[in-house]
Amino acid sequence: MVESVLKKLGQTDNCVLDDVFVQAVSEVLTSLELTIRSDSRYEQFAIIERLVTPDRIIQFKVQWLDDHNNVHVNNGYRVQFNNSLGPYKGGLRFHPSVTVDVLKFLAFEQIFKNSLTGLPIGGAKGGSDFDPKGKSDFEIMKFCHAFMRELHPYIGARIDVPAGDIGVGSREIGYLFGEYKHITRNYDGVLSGKPYAFGGSLMRPQATGYGVVYFAREMLKEELQESLEEKVCTVSGAGNVAIHTIEKLQQLGAIVVTCSDSDGTIYDPKGIDLALLRHLKDEGRRLSLVEYINTHPHALYTPKTEYPDGGHTVWHIPCFAAFPCATQNELTLIDAQKLVENGCVAVVEGANMPTLPDAIELFLREGVLFSPGKASNAGGVAVSEFEMSQNASMEKWEFEKVDRKLDELMRQIYKRVSLTAKEYGVERNFVDGANIAAFKRLSEAMILEGV
Repeated sequence: MVESVLKKLGQTDNCVLDDVFVQAVSEVLTSLELTIRSDSRYEQFAIIERLVTPDRIIQFKVQWLDDHNNVHVNNGYRVQFNNSLGPYKGGLRFHPSVTVDVLKFLAFEQIFKNSLTGLPIGGAKGGSDFDPKGKSDFEIMKFCHAFMRELHPYIGARIDVPAGDIGVGSREIGYLFGEYKHITRNYDGVLSGKPYAFGGSLMRPQATGYGVVYFAREMLKEELQESLEEKVCTVSGAGNVAIHTIEKLQQLGAIVVTCSDSDGTIYDPKGIDLALLRHLKDEGRRLSLVEYINTHPHALYTPKTEYPDGGHTVWHIPCFAAFPCATQNELTLIDAQKLVENGCVAVVEGANMPTLPDAIELFLREGVLFSPGKASNAGGVAVSEFEMSQNASMEKWEFEKVDRKLDELMRQIYKRVSLTAKEYGVERNFVDGANIAAFKRLSEAMILEGV
């Protein structure tokens, strides 16, 4: 069954395409092989074929003027993958690497992530190949307004509720919401991640990073009777997810010794200076991490080109737990071998699919606790749904309430994944546990709603 579906998606007997969407589908279907065979309804209702095919892919042209009145054209997209559990929900990404294939992969992962939360939300993803770096605030505003003029017919508070992602923070969401309101005259919860001043939820910026750590804390406590206190941890990335993962780890007493960006890695054995990291990566600066060593000369900066064999410096540092929080396919087999060699006991994904399949296989084989991003990084979309709930009821929740609900939800996700893995005879295989648990909830809704 897996082979036939992958062939339809573009994978042949002689060649495996370099396709992150096919990679994501392959991982999920491999986990579900026995589950699918256990219930004839899955074949009767063509659940797999329906599940791997997006409901629709929307592509549009975005035309905008820069500060010198030069015309620019970018591609805009929205992949609405599945809304069986609720309105489409998933972020917008503004980055030169954005393609339909990347967004299909992200939207497919989003279906399972959102299902695991237990909340009433479907899966989608969107964005543009626009690069916010080097652009003025007014140029970003003009692009966001142009983007929303094309996107607005396809979204709504009960239809599709986009959020932020790479390159799209509260500033961009604010500009997008302002244009949506201007066009439609509707003041509703059509976007999440909005500035707090007009409908945003407290703790949305922290949500994904904090949720990653809450999941890790629960997993380590239940599986190994261990805590994060005084444990050395490595984190990749220097964006929103990485920064708030580092922040929560430090609050729990962990010693975080790394962070990274597209140019290189910082290793600070005394612990990452979070205030300095925030200063360097502030939206108005976005400076290279090489600047870190000007303040902390004892720290080591390694350029990205240091390991031409495919390894990454951040994963060569000995640690108790590793948190890949940068981007997809960043942790290779070479990196996994080094982590195992150095005694790492847990790898908890903060980014979407940052670990390559052969690296995951090694972790599972060697008994390293491994959490896929669809489980451990679900905190962001969870708080986005909390924002939708607040918008619908015209309420504002206190920070402590949002934090408490997030902590509880991440513990529930861990429990759901762990119990499912045990039920299906793959104890501590949280990849299979997450995929099966999410699939069962999603497929049941698809069957009940008919074709």
